[in-house]
Amino acid sequence: MKLLEGKNAIITGGSRGIGKGIAQVFAKQGANVAFTYNSSSQSAEELAKELEATGVRAKAYQSNAASFTEAQELVNQVAEDFGSIDILVNNAGITKDNLLMRMSEEDFDKVIEVNLKSIFNMTKAVQRTMLKQRYGSIINMSSVVGVTGNAGQANYAASKAGIIGFSKSMAQELGSRNIRTNVIAPGFIETEMTEKLDEKTVQGWRDSIPLKRGGSPEDIANACVYLGSDLSSYVTGQVLHVDGGMHT
Repeated sequence: MKLLEGKNAIITGGSRGIGKGIAQVFAKQGANVAFTYNSSSQSAEELAKELEATGVRAKAYQSNAASFTEAQELVNQVAEDFGSIDILVNNAGITKDNLLMRMSEEDFDKVIEVNLKSIFNMTKAVQRTMLKQRYGSIINMSSVVGVTGNAGQANYAASKAGIIGFSKSMAQELGSRNIRTNVIAPGFIETEMTEKLDEKTVQGWRDSIPLKRGGSPEDIANACVYLGSDLSSYVTGQVLHVDGGMHT
C-alpha cells in the first residue's frame, strides 16, 4: 500500500536538492507531482520523466513563488491539469548570508520575499481549492536556524521563524475545514550545495550532531510523506525537527 496513492501534490523548488528528494519519494509513494523550478528547464524536464517512469503523473512548471500573481496562475494551472490539489509543499528558498553590519537592505528584502512571502502567496492561492475540497495538507519548510538563530543569517533566520508563526496561524484558521498546516525544520542536510563546501568544515558539522551525520533529502522527504498522508490526519500546527538531534 502506497501512503500517498492517488494524491496530487505541488512542490515548490522541486527540481534540485531537498525539493527533488521530496518529489522522488512522493512519486514512489504514489502521488502525482506538480513541481516548480526557477531556471534550469532541462533538469526539470528530466526529473518529470523520471517521476512518470514510476507510474504517476508529473509535470514541471516554471514559476516564481515570490510573485503573488505567478503563484495564483500556477495553482489555477495545476488544478486544471490535475483536477485537485491535496498536498502543498512550500520548499522554495534562498540564502544571502552576511553579518548584519555587512548585509544590504536588498539582501534582507530578497530573502524575506523568496522564503516567507512565497508561503503567503502559495497558501492564499491554494486555499480556495482546498476549502472547496474540505481537505488538504500544507507542509512548510522552515529550518533549525529559524528556531535557534545563527550568526550571519539574520535574514534567513527571520524568514524561517516567520514561516513557523504563519503556519501555526493557518492551522487555526483552516483547521475547521480539515486543512492541516505543519512545518518541517531540517538541520544540516547534504545536497549539491553542501558538496561545494570544504570537507573539513562539513566533517566538523557532522561531528557536532548527535547522530554524527548530515541528513539526506530523503530524510526530509520521509517526514513530508508522513505529514502529507492520512497517517497524520490529527496533526496540525506542529514543527517537526528533522535534524539528527541538533536542536533538542
